[in-house]
Amino acid sequence: MFRILGVLVAKTYLSSKLNPPQLFSGGARMEVRFLQLSIGLLLLLAAQPAPTTALPSPQCQKKCGNVEIQYPFGIGLECSLAPYFNVSCKVQEDGISKPFIISDDLELLDTSLSTIRVLNNIATYCYNASGQLEGSFWGFYASLTPYRFSDIQNKFIVIGCNTIGYIGDDDNSNQTNYLSGCVATCNKLSDSDLTNGSCSGVGCCQTSIPKGMSTYQVGFQIGANSSRKWRCNYAVLMEAAAFNFSTTYINTFNDTNAGQVPMVLDWAIRNESSCEVARQNKTGTYACLSANSECAESPNGPGYLCSCSKGYEGNPYLPGGCQDYNECKDNSSCPSGGICHNIVGGYRCSCRLGRKFSKENKTCDPDTGLIVGVTVGFVGLLIFSFFGYMILQRRKLNKVKQDHFRQHGGMILFERMKSENGLAFTVFTEAELTQATNNYDKSRIIGKGGHGTVYKGTVKDSMAVAIKRCALIDERQKKEFGQEMLILSQINHKNIVKLVGCCLEVEVPMLVYEFIPNGTLFELIHGKNQALQISFSTLLRIAHEAAEGLNFLHLYASPPIIHGDVKSANILLDGNYMAKVSDFGASILAPSDKDQYVTMVQGTCGYLDPEYMQTCQLTEKSDVYSFGVVLLEVLTGQEPLKLDGPETQRSLSSKFLLAMKENNLDAVLPNHIKGQESTELIRGLAELAKQCLDMCGSNRPSMKEIADELGRLRKLSLHPWVQLETEETRSLLSGTSTATFEMETGTRYPTQESANVPMNPRSSYYAR
Repeated sequence: MFRILGVLVAKTYLSSKLNPPQLFSGGARMEVRFLQLSIGLLLLLAAQPAPTTALPSPQCQKKCGNVEIQYPFGIGLECSLAPYFNVSCKVQEDGISKPFIISDDLELLDTSLSTIRVLNNIATYCYNASGQLEGSFWGFYASLTPYRFSDIQNKFIVIGCNTIGYIGDDDNSNQTNYLSGCVATCNKLSDSDLTNGSCSGVGCCQTSIPKGMSTYQVGFQIGANSSRKWRCNYAVLMEAAAFNFSTTYINTFNDTNAGQVPMVLDWAIRNESSCEVARQNKTGTYACLSANSECAESPNGPGYLCSCSKGYEGNPYLPGGCQDYNECKDNSSCPSGGICHNIVGGYRCSCRLGRKFSKENKTCDPDTGLIVGVTVGFVGLLIFSFFGYMILQRRKLNKVKQDHFRQHGGMILFERMKSENGLAFTVFTEAELTQATNNYDKSRIIGKGGHGTVYKGTVKDSMAVAIKRCALIDERQKKEFGQEMLILSQINHKNIVKLVGCCLEVEVPMLVYEFIPNGTLFELIHGKNQALQISFSTLLRIAHEAAEGLNFLHLYASPPIIHGDVKSANILLDGNYMAKVSDFGASILAPSDKDQYVTMVQGTCGYLDPEYMQTCQLTEKSDVYSFGVVLLEVLTGQEPLKLDGPETQRSLSSKFLLAMKENNLDAVLPNHIKGQESTELIRGLAELAKQCLDMCGSNRPSMKEIADELGRLRKLSLHPWVQLETEETRSLLSGTSTATFEMETGTRYPTQESANVPMNPRSSYYAR
């Protein structure tokens, strides 16, 4: 059951001790203090207004301690507008001066032109040592003063457990009786449900107050609390911004804040009911004394407030208190690009030449009058210079096209075409390639890389092509495109990617290649196309065809061509899985003398010739070394370089040469090769790879010797009396074939779990 106690049924205008039994049950003792102004003094002030408004003298004290006192407040009756604005400045025991207001009962914290902040006392209701409830209650009566409790900035706070706190306005003068409150509950056995910063009913609750409230009294209704763990309950009207609940407040809120907390009071000049009456100044007490001030209705209770007119700042309660405000200090006064001019009581905006300030839109709009005049003159000048301008533009356009053509290697290419009576490729227009790629639609992209973006397109005769356009425009790439055209335009071999044509009339140069649909040898051995389970004999054929292509570059191209970046990723596979050597971005023409022989070409780690790394001399034997690594990939199914694992196991070539040196070739061979392919074939291919990987370039075989040896090994792999007794042997002996092109069945590389995906026709070559 709840016990009710409170001070809501009586008013006490002087501090006193009360313990009437009709108010508090259970024999509870409590101390009730009720602060208010002397009614007699207030009635006297209200009945006898001053005929004129007193003004403070220059000698009036402006500060008390750290608090600035703004008029109409003042320290002393002669320095304040009226007695209820009088501030007492008292020296405390520690020697610090503090201001007090309203019969010296409330400590003043701050003043403004519409509010003051004061310290309000906390009402408490606690169990004493005898287990009896003892309370100290505070109330405030300000009905006849300029002050009203701020309904916006204050909250009624109640802290306790199983406690209802009440706040009431028992003010008969306005014929309203307001009563409200809130409930604070918590677990009887523990305080674990209390939360710092939360005042929503658990240990703490809060509620708003109505507008116009001039009197407040508090009371409690306490529930059963047999454990007495939470010995105190608190209630106070205080500034909401100054309160942040702490779980320790349950028993220490009064001690933590020394019994007082900030409260905000709205004030106004209340000797007149409204501005309309006050402006008549019948009593001579109109408070808005500054010539540049305005009267405004009080937002909280009757009366009025004074404020400086727009464009002025200062104190409107003093003659000359409102001074001109320089709006040009604010960046937002005029629009961007405008010029601010301060004037008395306001400001003016202007705009720079050619602009006109619009008061409606507050923008700097174009000055149409000036624009019309300038336009007329400009049109005349434009007509006069039109033909000359067209001539200059035509010359400039022709020069730009010539510059692009020359920068992209067009002059060198055309000179070569003339010297060799034409080359087998087409110079496309930009319109043709735009149509072929559907205006370079993103869905047509088949590769991106450092050298450019490649689109799949269809040119005349419904021929599928790969169109390469440069991603960046710089001198290095321009020379690179010209170099590719020179190299590829003179090559016509079944095992080399064919250059169909080019486009040079645009800023971004473009090359057109034949489209190679079935990916790369690297993908076939290591990547996503492993699901095809290509036989070892097919891989051997692809390697043989790649060797034939490189042999053509070395021996039959004029001048000979050194590829410079031979790797399995640069061996493409056409629709019949025929090898096509590609990517001549790193190629060079064979030099005619040793001075030209030194070059810096970027290759790929794992394939680079160690002799080239030492001498920076790129030769045909550098391609041989790189091709030897490709043979190792075919033989072992391993990638040429692994960054994880022991250092001696990272390089495939090093691991292979060590195994050959120790006569332990089986250590690098996969099980399906060791068990199903002939020893002579494996040994022959391994020996060929070893010769290609010789550290001394002069000891390596030529690409022709490699192609011949691979041809011999292919025949050996198909010879029926050398093959192991496998299904493939039986198929060959019976004279049947299971493929329409040279895709021999036999030993297959193992597949990965994720390998059952369709082959992606987008070759990684096109991403370069």
